[in-house]
Amino acid sequence: MKRFDWLLFGVLSFLLTLPVTAQIQKNPASWTFSGPATAKVGEVVELRLTAALDNGWHMYSSDLNPDLGPVPTSVKWKDSDTYERVGGLLSLNVKEEFEEVWGGKVRYFDGKAALVQKIRVLKPNPVVEGTVEYMTCSGSTCLPPAETDFTIAVKASGEAIAVSPTAIAPSVPTAATALSAPTSDSAAPAAVAPSLASAADSAAGVTSRAEDLIPEKIIPEPGQNEDRSLLGFAIAAFLSGLLALLTPCVFPIIPMTVSYFTKQDHGILKALFYGAAIIAIYVLIGTLVSRINGPAFANFVSTHWLPNLLFFAIFFVFGLSFLGLFEIVLPSSLVNKADAQSERGGVLGILFMAFTLVLVSFSCTGPIVGSLLVASAGGEVVKPIIGMAAFSSAFAIPFTLFAAFPQWLKSLPKSGGWLNSVKVVLGFLELALALKFLSIADQVYHWNLLDREVFLAFWIVIFTLIGFYLLGKVRLPHDSEVKTVSIPRLLLAIVTFAFVVYMVPGLFGAPLKALAGYLPPSTTQDFNLSAGTGEAAPSTLTEKPKYSELFKFPHGIEGFFHYEQAVAYAKKVNKPVFIDFTGHGCVNCREMEARVWVEKPVLNRLKNDFVMLALYVDDKTELPESEWYTSTYDSRVKKTIGAQNADLQITKYNNNAQPYYCIVDASGKLLVQPQNYDLNVDSFVTFLDSGKRAFQAL
Repeated sequence: MKRFDWLLFGVLSFLLTLPVTAQIQKNPASWTFSGPATAKVGEVVELRLTAALDNGWHMYSSDLNPDLGPVPTSVKWKDSDTYERVGGLLSLNVKEEFEEVWGGKVRYFDGKAALVQKIRVLKPNPVVEGTVEYMTCSGSTCLPPAETDFTIAVKASGEAIAVSPTAIAPSVPTAATALSAPTSDSAAPAAVAPSLASAADSAAGVTSRAEDLIPEKIIPEPGQNEDRSLLGFAIAAFLSGLLALLTPCVFPIIPMTVSYFTKQDHGILKALFYGAAIIAIYVLIGTLVSRINGPAFANFVSTHWLPNLLFFAIFFVFGLSFLGLFEIVLPSSLVNKADAQSERGGVLGILFMAFTLVLVSFSCTGPIVGSLLVASAGGEVVKPIIGMAAFSSAFAIPFTLFAAFPQWLKSLPKSGGWLNSVKVVLGFLELALALKFLSIADQVYHWNLLDREVFLAFWIVIFTLIGFYLLGKVRLPHDSEVKTVSIPRLLLAIVTFAFVVYMVPGLFGAPLKALAGYLPPSTTQDFNLSAGTGEAAPSTLTEKPKYSELFKFPHGIEGFFHYEQAVAYAKKVNKPVFIDFTGHGCVNCREMEARVWVEKPVLNRLKNDFVMLALYVDDKTELPESEWYTSTYDSRVKKTIGAQNADLQITKYNNNAQPYYCIVDASGKLLVQPQNYDLNVDSFVTFLDSGKRAFQAL
């Protein structure tokens, strides 16, 4: 039994580092469309579709082999009798490179995408309309396929015309669309967002990129953002698959697998097919999720009360089940039907055998698979598929080996006390993770149920119970008596108690930087020993910030939570405005506040040099109907604080990711290149100083 205690040690160590986040990425492509100013009937002319790509991003060409996996750039042309296309879509200046993640050579644009389509003019004044579909990637991070509509008009005379896309922003759902779906469009007021876009630009469909608003001479080098690696995610998913093997409803299936394959001929070939079938079933799940996912889905999952309470309930119920309160099983009729089909033998029998394995193991693997899918939410196409493939590969390997070499069963340890210990530890961890989902809904909707100290109290008690359980001081149903404590079990108890000791000062206001992304913000802490020690500066604001009863700045910072109020105040005091686009459920936002903002060089500048403005894009507080407006971006009614803040970020600053930091003047114009998530303190200080210098140079 002792050799398996090391596995138990690894389970807790891995789960404590498993993140559950969802971030929304900025669209890195800005399109322009052009054609000849004039053309005669019968003449063949060229249309050009070009996209400027942000640094580090690339787009796949139109002549890419679609079987490789990435989505090639393509155009859907609207039918018209005024012209006909001549030949296919041509990609210019294409690069070719082998990419391991796709397993082949890919053709892509780097820096700038250029497409050419020839058309023959059939009638005077042709108007070419269509939609370009494209996929952008940076390193191992790929955004979901996006679409951009365009219109190119060609006149019969020599008069030049302005040609621009009808919608620069892609039609992929964004944070704004997720946050702002109106309950009744017919009742929506006709008001339009103030100061967000001019009527002329709106009519033309032109959206300025943030970079175009900044004087070139003061643009600093953009900060380096930390992208989550596909390889790292695949490794985490693979480890999750190994973890799933230790769960009690998976382990007993191994003897059933051996029993089935001892009756089969050509055991190795069929065993390989069996393993491939297991992987295929899980990958199918990931593929389906990737097709229905999107940034709007990610924002909905990460902030709305319904999915968060659902996840809380699922994790809570599974936690109680793992602790032994009851047993969760799928309907016996469903499992029996699949098992009966597996008895047929042959290829069909192996497929049903794999399906039976997935069904029977669901009670234990469900929460792990669910965590992977939540972690990959965000409109990713590849990430859920890669994650499920890695998870199922680790899950399938031992079953494939035991199916190929059934004699190994004799050396397998019997399931018993050690396996139940894994189950109980997982149960405690399920309860701890469940609180995270409840906490997000609590912050977004201001229920004030799980303030920081209440959340910490629950975690301290849960992990203390884990430590006592590992030492044999707590026994639950189905547990055998622990007469002696093995060394690995003791080490795991030490780690658990050390974690508890680390959390205890948090009850009195300690920042707990390592847990910044998982705990409620420090502003929800009612009892804080650091208060009154001189850290917080006297109030310098001459007016009460709007919504100050709902939002707070950390570390004693004072500021505003309403855009118009903040820029008006900045004009009065002659200071630049620091805009923090943030969210209640934004893990990276909390990390920035706990690890970067708290540092004195940063904190002093934020307190003294800027008018601070925090705009929560996921807040669900509904505003009075008189303050609703219809967005110029998506024509939806913005009813909540979060929806209006998200719409402001998209329409004025052409971005929808959080955290997103902008330094602007009193008119809202950007002074320097905005900054994203970057834990480098020196880089953030440089950003602040460059913004201050740019403001002083006005």
